[in-house]
Amino acid sequence: MHSLRLPSHRLHKPPFLPKTLLATAVALLSASSLAQESDTVEEVVVTGIRGSLQQSLDVKRDATSIVDAISSEDIGKFPDKNVADSLQRVPGISVDRIWGEGRDIFVRGTDSTLNRTLMNGQNVASAYWWANDNPSRGFNYSILASELVSSLEVYKSPEARHDEGSIGGMVNVRTRKPMDLDPLTVNLSTEGVYSDLPGEWDPQVSGLLSWKNEAETFGVLASFNNQGRTMRRDGLEVFPTNDLYTVTDQHGNTTDNVYVPWGGGSAIFNQDRQRDTANITLQFRPGERWDTTLNYVSSDMEMDNSNQNYLFVAGGYKIPNGDAVTDPVFIPTSDGNRALVGGTIENPDSIGVADEPIVRDSFVESEVLDLAADYEGDGWQLHLQAGSTSAEGGSSKDRNYWFEGESAEDLNFGPNTNEFSFPGIDPLDGTALHLNAANLRDWVRVMEDDENYFQADGNFDLQLGFITAIRTGLKFRDHTIENNRQNGSVDVTNPAIAEQVAALNAITLADVSSGPSPALHGEAASAGSLTQYAYMDIGLARQKIDSILDSGAMTYAEDTRAYYKINEEITAGYVQAEFERGRLHGNFGVRLVETDQTSNAYIDGERGSVGRSYREALPSVNVIYDLGEDIILRAAASRAMARPTFQNLSSNIVINATSGTATAGNPKLDPIFADQFEFGAEWYFSDASLLAATYFNKDLSTFVFQDTQVEEIDGERINVTRPYNADKGADIQGIELQVQHDFGSGFGALANYTWTDAEVPANEDGTRLELPGNSRDQFNASAYYENADFSVRLSYNMRSESYGGLTSGSQLVTDEYDQWDATANWMATDNVDIFLTAVNLTNEVIYMRTADGIPVGFYENGPRYSLGARLSF
Repeated sequence: MHSLRLPSHRLHKPPFLPKTLLATAVALLSASSLAQESDTVEEVVVTGIRGSLQQSLDVKRDATSIVDAISSEDIGKFPDKNVADSLQRVPGISVDRIWGEGRDIFVRGTDSTLNRTLMNGQNVASAYWWANDNPSRGFNYSILASELVSSLEVYKSPEARHDEGSIGGMVNVRTRKPMDLDPLTVNLSTEGVYSDLPGEWDPQVSGLLSWKNEAETFGVLASFNNQGRTMRRDGLEVFPTNDLYTVTDQHGNTTDNVYVPWGGGSAIFNQDRQRDTANITLQFRPGERWDTTLNYVSSDMEMDNSNQNYLFVAGGYKIPNGDAVTDPVFIPTSDGNRALVGGTIENPDSIGVADEPIVRDSFVESEVLDLAADYEGDGWQLHLQAGSTSAEGGSSKDRNYWFEGESAEDLNFGPNTNEFSFPGIDPLDGTALHLNAANLRDWVRVMEDDENYFQADGNFDLQLGFITAIRTGLKFRDHTIENNRQNGSVDVTNPAIAEQVAALNAITLADVSSGPSPALHGEAASAGSLTQYAYMDIGLARQKIDSILDSGAMTYAEDTRAYYKINEEITAGYVQAEFERGRLHGNFGVRLVETDQTSNAYIDGERGSVGRSYREALPSVNVIYDLGEDIILRAAASRAMARPTFQNLSSNIVINATSGTATAGNPKLDPIFADQFEFGAEWYFSDASLLAATYFNKDLSTFVFQDTQVEEIDGERINVTRPYNADKGADIQGIELQVQHDFGSGFGALANYTWTDAEVPANEDGTRLELPGNSRDQFNASAYYENADFSVRLSYNMRSESYGGLTSGSQLVTDEYDQWDATANWMATDNVDIFLTAVNLTNEVIYMRTADGIPVGFYENGPRYSLGARLSF
């Protein structure tokens, strides 16, 4: 694991069912009769796509609560290379693809922070590399290699025996065990991945070796995955804030209470990523009663990042300087103010243009060591599990350069328009911008996530009326999150480095540029968008700028505002009864949870802490009725709890060097509770076939939203964004519709639609918010064909607009997003497969704006393809 590494000189009502889904269901039901005409019955082991879908349905059908599942086709053949991308095909789940692949998941209208992911029933410590990312209750799926995964289970209705912490749903990732495989299993694969936007090929290699002895008393499994990835993301950005200004036009007329973006730009993000994942599992069965498993998982990602952004600086420099605006264009905002979205900000002699390259050396590491033992007694079972998980993430370098020049600004913004230019300045001319040593900075950051746990569970068979079994157990968790950061800066007032400061200020962008940027924003740009500009060469910057900074011009100190350490000691116990009477069966129980929480941070210049404790009882009931041989009715009711994220609970504050605003935590946030119920029906009308519908309802006690208020920090009045509990909660209701069918002759299809309606009461000040993370409509569909030698699958995913925090008078909105993906596999021999995958075939763009129409970010990640071979025996 990394230690803190420092440089040498420091350290509503539902819409009609979509016609496409209805037509699919009718077609599947019509075709099912044709598939059942044979009188011959024989046992067939089904593999491939159809086999994995059948396994998933078996899990769902046999579950004692409301569950969806995804199973791997075979070793190394998970439906998607990214696990989160597979999860989005489950009804009610959507993913965040802001970085081009799934990273965070949203379940049934709830934010990603309200949904937990476990591995083999336990938490996995998770961390992030980006300076603006912070540890959350969610899971960073980018650290998880799909080759590790045997299956995924999504529990949408809780049972008392399950860990608390999820309101939308809990995901359990199951890894492979040697006793589940053949006596000797070998799997090797190699592939090349082509990322279209950067135009680069990257190698990926994975392997698995599993062995068990003839007596099946001992087995060992070892696997590895090495993944290289070259990423590029183009972004047209605007940085709205909550600052209000008075805008003066060319005639001297003034308009008060106007939101003006701090700035924005034309950005290109590049990342060279290397991820190494390893898994070792030892399984020991000394007799028929004991089964013990020791599992170790390690994931290590190293990422070299660069981000360059050619900026306008309207609210950051121009408007505060008093510059007039010719022909200003305003739009009304939801809070009764206005926002500036067009016009020419005059004065060619004030700072109006900047270029901000950022170079990062980043890392994310995660480890799990887990020991589980199961004992089968006569009429009772015992499960013991203990382990430790840890993660670190951050950067050993996050160096921010800043070039600036004097210019007027022409601005034109709309919901899907980001256009700006600089009269008199050609962005391809790097001589117009010079380095400003006062704005140089470096961040050395480490966030740590550690948890130790122990649990004991007992299951006792009974014949006590309709009660058939009693489950009971205890669990202890000790979880700590810590964030540290060293800030590097140049003290331009220090006479001892006056020569170095003068040398730095004399450097122009042209001095460290070897040519223009690539042509950017091929899909997102409009006629006036900036698509190319002078581009800083990192190698030249290291020669001409870093050599001066590293000679002593840049000094480092602890950033006390970024520090926080949060500890939670959680004790939980439960009792759960299993019942059965005729066709009716299920479970009911209660989980009792005590949380002791301590938040440490610098408060008024000194380290201090804020502590709190709370106890909760979380009852649940799941009822299943077997209406017929192939029809199951389900109902569930429960009280669920989700704790606020660690960053939200911190009492620290972090100032953004780019925008001049700040973000902070709130250690007094309350947990979120939900009283929820659901009921549904499942018809397994043929092999590997399902028609299902579920209605769900969640009454949330509160939800957490971000709001910005002016606070005084070190004598400066700064807009500080903090999390707050909403005055009232939210009511979420929805319907999940799911259809899946094997047509025969190798053809099959599946589709699902989720409608989610969230009603959020107005706050006391009249502000009405949409529930963060919710999308009203989600639709997924896949069609496949496979035979003994070949398989192909085409998948489609759509998520309607979703909402975020408040800024410039209204909520952030991510527009509707859809994506096409495809996979193909050729079984060249009994032991060799050739496979091809394609992700984001149509190069969709992610559009983000405010609800009032101020653009925020248009992000293009490009398609991605892979070609590989797999050897197995």
